[in-house]
Amino acid sequence: MIDASSVKNLREKTGCGMMDCKRALTESNGNMDKAVEYLREKGLAAAAKRESRVAAEGLVTSYIHGGGRIGVLVEVNSETDFVARNEEFQQLCKDIAMHIAASSPKYLKREEIPEDEVENERKILINQAMNEGKQEHIAQKMVEGRLLKYYQEVCLLDQPFIKDQDRTVGQLIIELIAKIGENISVRRFVRYETGEGIEKTKNDFADEVMGSITN
Repeated sequence: MIDASSVKNLREKTGCGMMDCKRALTESNGNMDKAVEYLREKGLAAAAKRESRVAAEGLVTSYIHGGGRIGVLVEVNSETDFVARNEEFQQLCKDIAMHIAASSPKYLKREEIPEDEVENERKILINQAMNEGKQEHIAQKMVEGRLLKYYQEVCLLDQPFIKDQDRTVGQLIIELIAKIGENISVRRFVRYETGEGIEKTKNDFADEVMGSITN
């Protein structure tokens, strides 16, 4: 079992994402040095360092689903126009737009969530744990793990990628950064849905979007 403190330490050492660090530690049986080597071999440690570089080129990509019922615009940035013309980069943009249509994230990343919203969610999760019979100090520890699930629900970069649930959208981006050698970042997105805010019967748009891909 890989503990959260080990994942945090590896993240601080390499700058890689939490899920990448957890996977590296799992693959190396918890050995920190081997986990660092694993990330370097995958090119993820170097990719994480590139995330601080300015990316101001790129594309604005759209995705329309269900005869116009759902529409997405997403801006994905690269460092150069050359990479913006790369087929893999363009496919990434399309995949992210499709994912947004299916998974409806509220935020791009955790840092964008209002602090009061996170605190409210934390209180709810603590109360849930205590209602399950957990003592308050144990409930406090359990909350951090449960908050990760909350982030996966509302943050684009934390969400499991709709076409490959073993990877997050953030991991998908990091992997292409490692392959191309340039920083890539999602700057912003907007998702429209007809009748949004009007009470109506809900459909599982994730399954519907995936069905349109496989058919």
